[in-house]
Amino acid sequence: MLQRLRGVVRSRLGVATCADFGPRFLHSTGQVHKGGPNTGVFFQITCSDEIDIPVPGKQYSFGVVKMVQARGDLETLIKRDRRVLRVHLTGSVLEGLQQFAGLVDDALSK
Repeated sequence: MLQRLRGVVRSRLGVATCADFGPRFLHSTGQVHKGGPNTGVFFQITCSDEIDIPVPGKQYSFGVVKMVQARGDLETLIKRDRRVLRVHLTGSVLEGLQQFAGLVDDALSK
């Protein structure tokens, strides 16, 4: 679904696109986006975990850690005046992605 969304944006706007999953991208392409030239437009898509696992010995979960990392990335992009839209999906991730892709497709059709 993410690749389909990426392809729609690329085809309609004629621009280079990429899609990646975090938080693993934080130390590779994420550094370019946060520190490179201000030419990108970013969608940050987060979701609630269907199953969340507590961090051993802590009073928080891995889901909380992921959301904090995403929030930090969002704040950094905003501080650097990047164009960014955060979308948080609840419920079915597939249905949420389909709905979001439809909205993007509609917006780019106009």
